[in-house]
Amino acid sequence: MRPIQSTSPFKTKPYEKTPSATSTTSVKLNGDLRVYSKTVTVTFSLLSSQRFVVNMSAYSAPVVETIKTVASKSFDPTTREWSFSVKDYKEVLTKLNLLSSANVLVEAMPNFVLTCVTEPDDSEADLDTSQMDPTLIQTLLPFQYEGLKFGVQRKGRCLIADDMGLGKTFQALAIMNYYRKDWPLLIVTTASMKNVWEGTIMKYIPSVSIMQVQYMISSRDFIEDSLVLIVSHDLMSRCCEKLIERKFGCIIIDESHNLKNYKAKMTQAAMKICKVVKRVVLLSGTPVLSRPKELYSQLSLIDEKLFGSFFNYAKRYCALHQTNFGLDSSGKSNLQELEIILKKKFMIRRKKEDVLGSLPNKSEEVIKLNMNLGDLNKADKTVLEQLSNQYVETKKSSDKHSILISFFCETAKIKIPAVCLHIEKVLKEKKKILVFAHHKIMLDAVEELLKFNNYKYIRIDGSSSTTQRKYLIDKFQIDSQYVCAVLSITSTNAGISLTAANQVVFAELHWNPSILKQAEARVHRIGQENAVLIQYLLASGTADDYMWQLLQKKQDILREMGLTKEVFSVAQQKQEKNTGSSRGIFGTISKENNTDSGVDNQAMDEDVLDDDMDDILSNMDI
Repeated sequence: MRPIQSTSPFKTKPYEKTPSATSTTSVKLNGDLRVYSKTVTVTFSLLSSQRFVVNMSAYSAPVVETIKTVASKSFDPTTREWSFSVKDYKEVLTKLNLLSSANVLVEAMPNFVLTCVTEPDDSEADLDTSQMDPTLIQTLLPFQYEGLKFGVQRKGRCLIADDMGLGKTFQALAIMNYYRKDWPLLIVTTASMKNVWEGTIMKYIPSVSIMQVQYMISSRDFIEDSLVLIVSHDLMSRCCEKLIERKFGCIIIDESHNLKNYKAKMTQAAMKICKVVKRVVLLSGTPVLSRPKELYSQLSLIDEKLFGSFFNYAKRYCALHQTNFGLDSSGKSNLQELEIILKKKFMIRRKKEDVLGSLPNKSEEVIKLNMNLGDLNKADKTVLEQLSNQYVETKKSSDKHSILISFFCETAKIKIPAVCLHIEKVLKEKKKILVFAHHKIMLDAVEELLKFNNYKYIRIDGSSSTTQRKYLIDKFQIDSQYVCAVLSITSTNAGISLTAANQVVFAELHWNPSILKQAEARVHRIGQENAVLIQYLLASGTADDYMWQLLQKKQDILREMGLTKEVFSVAQQKQEKNTGSSRGIFGTISKENNTDSGVDNQAMDEDVLDDDMDDILSNMDI
């Protein structure tokens, strides 16, 4: 039996990738002479809610001549792109599909994109608020009233993503007050925010009796009589079926970015509940902490059918591609189009500087701590050098995560003396400040400094109860003798107002830029009367070098998505000048060190941007 001969013009080996049939076409001329011509791939993406662009993988005269025949054509000489009215999309698609013989491969725009941009816009429609509580309506600022209108125009299913401190709570309650006939109302929030929601309802929706508002403490609670039920994210996931049986008509999910992992139990519970609830309002000042895939589950809570599947969403906006380990959705693509769809269909987002013209200025400084790693004891110096080398040389992302966490922990120990010296210097200026840290060892050290110097302070971390938090926050806000709040980054970055202070000191960093910006917003928000100063304390030669670059990369992604305008790299750089010591309890700080960190940019592997880092860090009790 003769072996079957391949008819392919290419010689291939097992597991060797063959040249793509769609990328190159060969035509035989005059014997063995072949002319190879590339197939041009044509794709489409939104330029605005009214126009789209035609993208070509390479220049194609037939394509250009064809699209020139469309009446709404427009050529941008700067970007070298052709754009057209969305109304002419079908005409453009039909004409280009006729060019298949000219080696043109046309990839149509997904139906969900067209669905979003062709929906009627009724933003100018009047809003009937006659049935709403007048106390709440009269409290809303103009931009908050626009948030109410946005939610009603989207039939009570939307994401309010305003900057921290702009009153998302008021807007969510206003939307649900408009749909009062669809109650009972379920509010999912963090434990620390329970009192805030309860107090706001009592004050601004007087038509709701205090007896009708219930906070669910355990799965055994009787909830059938509650008109408004407040529950934690964790309890929502554990009591999902019980909550579904209550038949809520409306749900508010606060801090909805906690549902970024669509495979997580908490997210799956939210999906089940939102599927049977008529009105869904999500709230988050940071809907995306670092990358586009985090948005999918939140958008699906609002409209589970639009994208069809995560695969469709990831292929369009997460640069979905095959790797040796499976499909990778950690990337980004078509971010301008995603921003357009978010604003058109799902999300309203306003920045503080855009809606609060009178809000005091905020400035940022990067303080290079006055440290000389050469003066460290031999053991500490060896550990730092080993961890730095391991991090740079390691390629596997999971190992890189583990190394960076260990490096982060060692960095906290090394920084303590210099951090405390800086804080002591700031407090001598008679300022009221917040100090954020992550590791218990750093929080303890700052607390010891304050005790040693007889400063009045508060401390809030993961062990603080809801009642304790409220008491401590009120004391800090009211009593001028309390000059410092020592705060855990992961436990106090959201849901509290500490505007009595106007300076924030970050003793440590966090993997997520959004978490840091949320923490900054504890002081830079409505109610702040003074200019705000933010200080990031960095130590050269430590994990700070890598984490600062990581933060900048993540922030760049958020800027491309239109979710932030802030850039960490514009923070003013300063070298710590003080060469004194911190009252003797932590030893003497070394002389000024101006050497560069020497970080290899290539060491910042994209894999370390993985969201798992955020989850690991947030759950660490160290």
